[in-house]
Amino acid sequence: MIYTISGRSKPFGMPITQFIKAGFPDIPIDKIDSVFGFVERSTLYGGREFGMPELIDRDVGELYSLNIGLRIPLTNHYVTAEEYQNNRPLLDKYHRQGNAIITTNDDLAQWIKRDYPFYRIEASVIKNINSHDKIQKNLELYDTVVLPMKINNDLEFLNKIDNKSQVTLFANAGCALNCPSKICYPSISKANKFTGERFQCSQTMKFRNILGMIDFDLDKLSALGFSRFKVLRSRGVTGY
Repeated sequence: MIYTISGRSKPFGMPITQFIKAGFPDIPIDKIDSVFGFVERSTLYGGREFGMPELIDRDVGELYSLNIGLRIPLTNHYVTAEEYQNNRPLLDKYHRQGNAIITTNDDLAQWIKRDYPFYRIEASVIKNINSHDKIQKNLELYDTVVLPMKINNDLEFLNKIDNKSQVTLFANAGCALNCPSKICYPSISKANKFTGERFQCSQTMKFRNILGMIDFDLDKLSALGFSRFKVLRSRGVTGY
């Protein structure tokens, strides 16, 4: 099994190696494929609102020295060709073997794949790839895909996936597992354009059963043939 782990909520100034040991003590360093989180300010981020970098240059250098890659979550729903060009300096800086870009917007994925061959391009969970047809279609463009958390409980569906080596499953889950609408994702995409848009969440609009963080049975998922797992770090009751 190999893991990509979250760099979110890393205290500013804490070395990334110290953060990994404190937040993910059960995961061996040599099993960590990559760490994901915000680096420089960008209008292409999605998933979470950008406040400040989570991984600074020192952190990235430490990851490289450990043969751990950087995964940049450029998962904004809305991207123009001009905006892509404006973000080329960020893409230039981290373009190297072992690093990956997580995207939701297919145009952005195509542009990065065309211009930056060393990046692995991964389809974000935000794309809601929830059928075998969607998996196959997305793998025509993306190197790997992340499946929604709730699919982990559908062993029959998982067993019928042909390209298991190109599929990333969640090792644990938070509020997105039971969210009835996921309106946060498009609202965060707008907020990260820094135009004054406000974050929206369905917690006050629709009932959900908030369970906090839950862990999936990775031995069972591994026995089905899956080897790539995404690990979140708990941030209170929602898991984020």
